[in-house]
Amino acid sequence: MVPLSVLDLSPITEGSDAGQSLRNSLDLARHVEALGYRRFWMAEHHNLPGIASAATAVALAHLGAGTSTIRIGAGGIMLPNHAPLLIAEQFGTLAALHPGRVELGLGRAPGSDQVTARAMRRTLHGSGDEFPQDVIELMGYFQPAEPGQRVQAVPGAGLDVPIWILGSSTYGAQLAAMLGLPFAFASHFAPAMMMEALAIYRDRFRPSVQLDKPYAMLGVNIVAAATDAEAWFLFSSLQQSFLNLRRGQPGRLPPPVADFDAQLDPYARAMLKDALACAIVGGAETVRAGMAGFVERTGADELMVTANVFDHDLRKRSFQLVAEISRA
Repeated sequence: MVPLSVLDLSPITEGSDAGQSLRNSLDLARHVEALGYRRFWMAEHHNLPGIASAATAVALAHLGAGTSTIRIGAGGIMLPNHAPLLIAEQFGTLAALHPGRVELGLGRAPGSDQVTARAMRRTLHGSGDEFPQDVIELMGYFQPAEPGQRVQAVPGAGLDVPIWILGSSTYGAQLAAMLGLPFAFASHFAPAMMMEALAIYRDRFRPSVQLDKPYAMLGVNIVAAATDAEAWFLFSSLQQSFLNLRRGQPGRLPPPVADFDAQLDPYARAMLKDALACAIVGGAETVRAGMAGFVERTGADELMVTANVFDHDLRKRSFQLVAEISRA
């Protein structure tokens, strides 16, 4: 089986708060570090009551201080929301504190709605078309400073911070290929263009200083439990949360409900089928077969596992089962 990593949205559950969510994230990071997961990423989202990782670099500093070997990173930073220099300084600071462990995934989407984007940026003059130039500018800040260079990232200049390009369409695939960077695809919530994006990335890849051949990591929801029925029960929290978001009613992660699928109307069922088509949910044998089939179909070099399970201990157990299954 390919290497496994974790994408943590630091879910805020109903009846809890952001502080507890971030403490749970650290506990989960320590747990998966001991299980041998390769990296632990957090995502930048804004104005969503159920996600605690909006200040992503701050949250990663919390995780870095409480772990020792697992790589930590952003999956990702939504670069249109920020000046490249500020991100270079933030992740340069993380890299200075945790040498060899920090990496930076970059996305083009705002990670929010347009009203929230305006509140963050004060203007929406940027269209996202500047993303390739911003990525290149950001990468430049991690190069050793040149004599007479007027603007430097301090910390940042000369530090090893690997860059990844994130995507949910073919746009990110093209950019990652052109720049010779590793590519992470958001198949955990937008799988429709996954195979096309992977083909473009691999066909057009140009070797770079960072990477000599294509490397694709795919996000995938995996919920593992003792039985298929229990796993689907736990998975219903994410299903509810996703539907609430699509209906314009985002909230905290709700508790699971029994027989959730039977309660869905055809439209809701179709939405979930499209968005969560790559999800792997079940007991050990179901998950083993699902993971093997997904890797065989996509040729993924690595899987980034995410699991928004309401009960924190059961969430940890799911990641443990996935690790055990991958080694079997």
